[in-house]
Amino acid sequence: MNITFWQLAWKTLWRDLCAGQLRLLILAVTLAVAALTAVGFFADRLKGGMQRDARQLLGGDAVIVSDNATPASLLALAKSSGLQVSGSLSFPTMARAAENQGGATRLVSLKAVEAGYPLRGKLTVSTQAGTPAAATRDIPAPGEVWADPALLDALGLKMGDQLLLGEAALRITRLIGVEPDRGAGFINFAPRALINQNDLAATQLIQPASRLVYRLAVAGEDRVVNAFVKRANEAVEREQLRGVRIEALQGGRPEMAQTLERAEKFLNLVALLAALLSAVAVGLAARSFANQHLDDCAMLRVLGLSQATIARSHALEFLLVGLAGGALGVALGWAVHHVFVLLLAGLVDTALPAPGLWPVFFGLGMGLTLMLAFGLPPVLQLAQVPALRVIRRDLGTLRPMSIGVLALGVLGFAVLLLAASSDLKLGLITVGGFGGAVAIFALASWGAVLLLRRVVRENTAPRWLVLATRQLSARPIYAVLQVSSLAVGLLALLLLVLLRTDLIRSWRQATPADAPNRFVINIQPDQAEAFQRQLREAGVSGYDWFPMIRGRLVAINDRPVQAQDYEDDRAQRLVEREFNLSHSAQPPGHNPIVAGRWTAEDAKGISMEEGIAKTLNLKLGDKLRFDIAGLQQESTITSLRKVDWGSMRANFFALYPVSQMPELPVTYLAALRAPDKPGFDSALVRHFPNITVVDLSATLAQVQRVLEQVSRAVEFLFGFTLAAGLVVLFAAVTATREERAREYAIMRAVGAGSGLLRQVQRAELAGVGALAGALAAVVSAVVGWALARYAFNFEWTVTWWLLPVGAVSGALLAWLAGWWGLRSVLRRPVVQTLRQAAT
Repeated sequence: MNITFWQLAWKTLWRDLCAGQLRLLILAVTLAVAALTAVGFFADRLKGGMQRDARQLLGGDAVIVSDNATPASLLALAKSSGLQVSGSLSFPTMARAAENQGGATRLVSLKAVEAGYPLRGKLTVSTQAGTPAAATRDIPAPGEVWADPALLDALGLKMGDQLLLGEAALRITRLIGVEPDRGAGFINFAPRALINQNDLAATQLIQPASRLVYRLAVAGEDRVVNAFVKRANEAVEREQLRGVRIEALQGGRPEMAQTLERAEKFLNLVALLAALLSAVAVGLAARSFANQHLDDCAMLRVLGLSQATIARSHALEFLLVGLAGGALGVALGWAVHHVFVLLLAGLVDTALPAPGLWPVFFGLGMGLTLMLAFGLPPVLQLAQVPALRVIRRDLGTLRPMSIGVLALGVLGFAVLLLAASSDLKLGLITVGGFGGAVAIFALASWGAVLLLRRVVRENTAPRWLVLATRQLSARPIYAVLQVSSLAVGLLALLLLVLLRTDLIRSWRQATPADAPNRFVINIQPDQAEAFQRQLREAGVSGYDWFPMIRGRLVAINDRPVQAQDYEDDRAQRLVEREFNLSHSAQPPGHNPIVAGRWTAEDAKGISMEEGIAKTLNLKLGDKLRFDIAGLQQESTITSLRKVDWGSMRANFFALYPVSQMPELPVTYLAALRAPDKPGFDSALVRHFPNITVVDLSATLAQVQRVLEQVSRAVEFLFGFTLAAGLVVLFAAVTATREERAREYAIMRAVGAGSGLLRQVQRAELAGVGALAGALAAVVSAVVGWALARYAFNFEWTVTWWLLPVGAVSGALLAWLAGWWGLRSVLRRPVVQTLRQAAT
């Protein structure tokens, strides 16, 4: 034949497209690329927005953040480097309206700033509600406060009114539009109140246990700033400055993006699962495609076409299909990522910059990798089909894929998935977990086929069941493929159901109906009796009441503690922060002792929460030294407690088992359920202006709304996973269509009726689906338990309906896929099928 492989590739591509033989391949590639690029576009835009607004998010070129006053050595270093500096102090507190204006109260985030704020970015304010905010270089004058419009609405105030903060009354003169270093567009739990640092003392809000955040912003030339950041980090390590960190443009504000990073990780997980399912679908569809082209290739060999030309033409065809599927997937991913932005509205700034080209190239590369790694190996065998097959159809059948080719393809695909995950641990768990699940499904289905041979007796079982059993046992490899493929798809679906219903519902139900909905902090010792008396008068009883001490862990077993001693990120954060400590002669009733013994009035003992003990590698008998307002307190761990953090009770990482610690500075904390009557919070703040009342009902509602948003985004992307699973199912069921057609034709030729054959087909498909659904239910229960136990940290039990629903759903989906993909098999004339199968 005088034809080049280019011409042959285009001709066969057009023919196969018209015949619909590439439909499954293109769909599988499109789904995988769309899922991955949708997350890629979203993450790229989010990172671009963070980078674009880095200076605004910081309020400077670099910022020294600490929970105590900025160390003098770092302040001197900044000034000696010739940098501009501007300090601020922020903390949560209660703002209230005057009595003659209703006396309403609201939790606010108070920030005290000094001249020069902000060094980077623009602070915008307005003088009237509803008017556009304009940039300003001013800060509030002494005696003034600038506030978010939401604060005025909550308190029923207007411009010019007095806002009461602690013991100070400040006049509202401006409304805040954009505050650069707050991170506009991200979640904020309290409105902002901005004051001059000179007014801070008059409020009398700073108490020994106040949770303060000091920020010293610096600005200057990039070269000078980079040198300062390096020297400042060295000073922090050299002087062992605890609770001090340096934020620069390279690091951004990680705590502001925590919710989005978590959402991105969930979305990545779902996208990876969709890609893995699509890889299985591509492999199955490609093998079915190759089976359909065996006779065509044999005829081409008869006509004199070389093996090299056939191999090159199919390689080019699959290359073009991979590019086409990748391009469709990129386009679909671009559209889908806009849905993520809408679903996460309020968590992200919708004015994100345009994404870069990396997701496009990655999507096209993923499409090509899927086709080359999983689609091309069985198709390349077509070049080796002997010409003799035109007269002997039993020759030239496809061989199992070589281990080397399969391993190379899987390795390349796994590397791409790890790159797509943007988190090595997440990628390894996902890819490894997928492989483990497939291995379990394959072994279980192989065992089920062997068991089925023994259980079903030909002399006692119905004829349709015997024939269905023979169908499965005659093709055990295909049976294992069908069960495993369907089980993986159902596993994704069942995990979605569990994550969306059982796990989230269990998380919400972990909070009892009568749980405290108010936390009151900063209660001074001389206010304790009057405060509790007012609670009694308001009808509040059964509240938690604990002294609260702020302390920093500085040594374990006489060895100084440093963040670099730990590899775990959470452990590093814990040793860098101050702990909330407390003391009580009796253990809290809601904290069961799980190790050791609680000894009342043991002045040298301390009880630790078991979770933090595990994180910090602590055990019974370890000696801990805390720095509490300059005093060194050394104790030995005598017991470990189990804390249910979802109970909304007053809980502490560390408790001293003593009733009094007069030598330490303390404030008091109360956790209570507020009575259902208006003005309760306002009355507390009016009598005790320095306290902070945290309304947990509003905070929890906000957190739940965030959870709902992230869940909807994950569910939306799970649609791709489900679609990929259905494609896998369809490919697995139709992979043996021609073999089924020949077997059914032979059975019809020897007298089997269409009704019997329909029963056989239904029984086979329903059995495969039920087995796959049951296996998926078992594995999803294990994964669900692991998520509840290790990710959500609450007890969770398997629901009784999971196994039957999984089995029934699998049977139904398999039957539907079989009816759609194999409905033409029983209607095909027997003579036509036998002629095609003739040897």
